[in-house]
Amino acid sequence: MAAPSRVVSTVLKGPVGTAGEPASRAEVRRVVEGVIADVRERGDAAVREYSQRFDKWAPERFRLGEAQIDEIVSGVDAQILADIRFVQEQVRTMAQRQLESLTEFEIETFPGVRLGQKNIPVSAAGAYVPGGRYPLLASAHMTIVTAKVAGVERVVAATPPIDGGIPAATVAAMRLAGADEIYILGGVQAVAALAIGTETIGAVDLLAGPGNAYVAEAKRQLFGEVGIDLFAGPTEILVVADEHADPFVVAVDLLSQAEHGPDSPAVLITTSEPLARQVIAHVEQLLPGMPTRDFAAPAWRDHGEVHVVGSLDDAYALADEYAFEHVQILTANPREALTRMRHYGALFLGEGTCVSYGDKTIGTNHVLPTRGAARYTGGLWVGKYLRTVTYQEVTDTASSAMLGEVTGRASRVERFEGHARSGDVRVAKYRGEHFDWMPQG
Repeated sequence: MAAPSRVVSTVLKGPVGTAGEPASRAEVRRVVEGVIADVRERGDAAVREYSQRFDKWAPERFRLGEAQIDEIVSGVDAQILADIRFVQEQVRTMAQRQLESLTEFEIETFPGVRLGQKNIPVSAAGAYVPGGRYPLLASAHMTIVTAKVAGVERVVAATPPIDGGIPAATVAAMRLAGADEIYILGGVQAVAALAIGTETIGAVDLLAGPGNAYVAEAKRQLFGEVGIDLFAGPTEILVVADEHADPFVVAVDLLSQAEHGPDSPAVLITTSEPLARQVIAHVEQLLPGMPTRDFAAPAWRDHGEVHVVGSLDDAYALADEYAFEHVQILTANPREALTRMRHYGALFLGEGTCVSYGDKTIGTNHVLPTRGAARYTGGLWVGKYLRTVTYQEVTDTASSAMLGEVTGRASRVERFEGHARSGDVRVAKYRGEHFDWMPQG
């Protein structure tokens, strides 16, 4: 149970239940365990059966051939392709700058004692791009482009079919992003195949990308056997607003994320009660006309919240307690949140910046922590595909003898005699000393 809030607020709207959850966690866990175990035992045969059962999709080959990909991409509208290229260039620019910020180094701590750090990309990464009702092309940009900038040699992309067909625009996004292999395969069966490997699908070292509750649970269960980007739950938005905010803009932005699913929280924290009431009124007016109201309406009903607080200090403090995925700042001085807040997946500063920009176009990564995970992790970035490793080298004999002497003493305090003797032999070899445990002569 979460600790009580330290901030006093007037709650004009609170969450009323969890009716939007697709299934109980226990049921999701049970289903996922069964699919993973079956894929582990029967490989391709199990993958094919689950793909047919869940997606009505069982082609001769799940992997698209090069000629097939070229044909699919050539049939995509030219404006869509141009937009994909534009967005991927924004993502690439951000990821490249992140990569440049990761410094490799080598230092000399004593004569002939060199310590270094290198950043080595994982060899193979799996990029899961959700489909179904919402084909999330942007997830191809975020997972594949970023992996390629990091230097991942083999990037395997998977996305489910849509209505029994190949999602052409998603395939185009995967190809333009640089995917080395593209599979039309979704759900737990795709995640399990990528993590475990089958007769026709080579295993990867790291899995990235968002997905539904079943995909998220599959990543959780497979973590350790394979790396993952992060544990993800339903999309979240939190808006901090003062009296200068436009209530209509606030309402639109809250609903923009509520449409992700019936379990997506949308929270407003404001210093202005009149604004709060106007936002609620706008939301209720907008919802009936939204094409995605079957998701957005239950999300707002069950997980929407509106809090009025006494000051912006309280607003920032309460927002930090939520530690939400997306935090939008609609105040007179939005940049002050950069120094006033600590717990968020990504900040969106000012009226000119909406969360949808981060999701779709602006270039920062949209794979972000949820369910309070922003307290201990950031989102997907180029560094997730890298392993920061160290190396050491001692070429000066006097330095090695000195380190050996200290190692011998330190190890014996911990009762690790074998470790101590590794240090002793360097002291003996380079300084000419003899130890009682060594044979004579």
